[in-house]
Order: sequence, then C-alpha cells, then structure tokens
Amino acid sequence: MSVWAELVDQDAVVAVLAEAAAAARAVVERAGAPSSPGTRDTRETSLSPQGATASPSSWAMTHSWLLTGPPGSGRSVAALAFAAALQCAGEPIGCGQCPGCRTTLARSHADVRLVSTEAVQIKKEEVRDLVARAQLAPTQGRWRVIVVEDADRITEQSLNVLLKAIEEPPERTVWVLCAPSPEDMIPTIRSRCRHLGLRIPSATAVADLLVRRDGVDPDDALDAARAAQSHIGLARALAKDPQMRERRRHIITAPVRVRSVGEAVMAADRLLKVAQEQTAAQVDERNARERATLMRQLGADSEQGVTKHTRARLRELEEEQKRRAKRSVQDVLDRALVDLLAVYRDVLMEQLDTGQELVNTDMADVVQELAASSSPHQTIRRISAIETARRRLSANVAPLLALEAMAVSLRPQE
Repeated sequence: MSVWAELVDQDAVVAVLAEAAAAARAVVERAGAPSSPGTRDTRETSLSPQGATASPSSWAMTHSWLLTGPPGSGRSVAALAFAAALQCAGEPIGCGQCPGCRTTLARSHADVRLVSTEAVQIKKEEVRDLVARAQLAPTQGRWRVIVVEDADRITEQSLNVLLKAIEEPPERTVWVLCAPSPEDMIPTIRSRCRHLGLRIPSATAVADLLVRRDGVDPDDALDAARAAQSHIGLARALAKDPQMRERRRHIITAPVRVRSVGEAVMAADRLLKVAQEQTAAQVDERNARERATLMRQLGADSEQGVTKHTRARLRELEEEQKRRAKRSVQDVLDRALVDLLAVYRDVLMEQLDTGQELVNTDMADVVQELAASSSPHQTIRRISAIETARRRLSANVAPLLALEAMAVSLRPQE
C-alpha cells in the first residue's frame, strides 16, 4: 500500500510531494551515497536551480516545506508520508513496502525526527535540539528529515532560533513544518519554505476511507464523517465508539437548551467539568507511568528515598504534565465549540430554507427545535457569541468565564 493511501481528497498535494520525492531521489543517486554512515558527503546535492548539478527535475524539491490546513485536513499525515517517500528505496517511490517506508510510517526511522507537543508551547530548548540534530548526516536513510507537527506552537523567539537552520540547511536535511495557516508562522520563516495548503476533505471521501480501512458500516461512516466535519481522526473515533457519540451529544445539547442565566451558568460549569474529566481520563494513567519511569531512571526505589535532585526533576515533570493537561482541556473545549458552531450553522440553513443537507444528521431533532423557536438574526448572534468564546479561550481567558458569557448569550431573548 502506498504511503499516500491515508491522505484523503488531497490529489494536488500528493502530486507535488510525489514529484518532489522523485526529484530528491534523483539528486541523491546523482551525487552518490556517503562513503560511510554518519559522514557528511561533500559532493554537491543542491536542490535549487542555481546549484551546480541541479536539473529541471530537481527544482520540484526543496529543503524546507510548510504544510498548512485546518485540523483534520491531514497535514501531519502528509508530512509523514512525504518523509517516508524521501526514505523510500523501492518502486514506485513511496511504495509503502520497503524498510525505509515501513520504519518511517511506524515512526521508528533513525533519520526521521517527528516533533509534536501536548503542551501549550514548544520550548526554545527543544528547538535548539532540533537545530543540532539537523546538522547530522543521515545514518541509515537517504535524508535526515525533521517534521514539526505543531510548528504554530513555537514561540516567535524560538522561531528566530530556527530561522538560520531553515535558511541554510545541510545538503541532506529536509525540514517539514505543519501549521493551521501560513499566518501562524513569522514572515521570515514563510518566505524560506515552499508552502502547500491542504483542504478539508469531503465527508464522502472520509466515509469511504472508514469503510475501506476500518470496516465501518457505510451509513454510520457517513454520519460520523459529517458530524466530525471531515476530521478523519475524530470521524474514526465517532464511528467506532457509541459512548463518544453520546458524550458529544450531551456536550452540545447542554448549552443550547438554557433558558435562564442560572441555567447558563450551570451549563458552562458542566461543559468545563466534562472537558476536565475527559482530559483526566486521557492523561492520568500516562502521568503515573511517566513518574514511575523517571523514578526508575533516577534510581529512586520509593518516595522516601528521593534526593534533592530527584525532587527537582519530579517537579519539572509535574509542571510539564500540568501544561499538557491545560492544553488538552483547551483542545476539548475548542472541539466542543466547533461542534456547537456546526449545529447553529445547520439551524441557520434550515431557517433560510437553503435546501442544504445537515452536517449533524444525528441531531436533526435539536436543529429543528432551535430553528422553529428562533430567528435567523438570533442564530447569527449566537454564532458570534461562540466564536467570541473560542477567541477568548485561545487568549487564555479563564475557561469558566468565557463559557458562562457564551452560554448566557445562547439563551432565548426576553
């Protein structure tokens, strides 16, 4: 199976990346392999038209890429597939069967560094480590590939650390940065990367993938794809987990049914608690495992035997875990608000009698109820309130305050 198989409805992006991978192979084969693993080959491997050995086919390839697209569009999947194609030694390029493809897709290739974060920001120390790794020659594969899946979470100060490495990378190093939009990167980084924008795939294409790869019933797959607004990972989870579908429905219906300020406050509190409980369920076991692993690494057999150095390291771990939990709560809340926006989009389409199919077919009863009990003007006002809440959450406003203000705005006008 090709490395591009998981990329849904992104034919134009696949064509560009496949052409680049072919050009990269031509460059490597023309230059020849390094004389020994870990040793930098000094022969020219330029990927630009100005390079001494560049040919028109090599113009398709560059050392620095920026892949953008909304959540669920598959930008991280595209980056991983491209890294696999660069390491591919089989035919066709990106075969998915050779050791280079398989180890890259399994995230275990020695020359492919995949960076993602569950914290609010990627630290400067992590960026410096990436820059240092970028200077090393590939030891097993054809390229050293560094994929930053959450490049938008690198601070501007840290991006300046990254700038020189992207501007003048070693000849066998490729950077792939992923972000929601080009505007999430500073202009100096954008101008030094080749940009590819991914679109949101159609619900039909996502449903076809779920049927083909996961054996989901076609009707259930299409309902899940629509409810997830074509976010592949979320659609897969909704299609396979009835409890998640029920939890999503509860999260959405709680704020839309408020009738008073008191109910709005309670609905906001419930929404925040659900997000916190969902986060705790995801991270508690992992946190305990990380703590136990760190204790073993530091040689501390029990809590009573910890040294001052051990306590300091444990505090660092706890701070990192708190940052990760904070981001997870923000992500869960933002996803809930995106789902809420989709419901009111359906309400507005019903009120305007556009004839468009509902996104939330599983919540048609709620949509019909809201459409009948309000006006298009009220619906637009509610959509604006939800968007304001999303902006406030991204700006680190206290979540409960942002949710309470939103829920009060969603109640019927007196």
